[in-house]
Amino acid sequence: METKKTIYQLHEEHKTWLNKLLFYRDELKIMGKRISEVAEKNTSKEVRSLADHFNNQLIIQKEQIDILTHDIKSHDSFLEAAVLDNPNAIDHEKFSDHINHRESIATFEKLFKELREELIDFLSKWM
Repeated sequence: METKKTIYQLHEEHKTWLNKLLFYRDELKIMGKRISEVAEKNTSKEVRSLADHFNNQLIIQKEQIDILTHDIKSHDSFLEAAVLDNPNAIDHEKFSDHINHRESIATFEKLFKELREELIDFLSKWM
């Protein structure tokens, strides 16, 4: 059975997810700085290779944040259009839950956590 939610519930989830994604974007910047610090202090091929690997992973995560942000904002625009189409009934109307967005965010957070843990191991070994 498909879950239905009010526009307000969906919008609140959008705001929460967008705030989380902003946090993750900031965290990527901090991670990048730490990788640069290690790479500057250690010139071995192993460290350079690992630093390149982690920098590439940060690029991928940033791209995922951009994609998720775009998708969430697009869905929010859809909801905004629904309000404009029928402002009187919007308080009573229910919308399909955005399960795909929720799953995408959960997957992103899981992968981000794994990357963070790998990076912490790398940093603790080489700092």
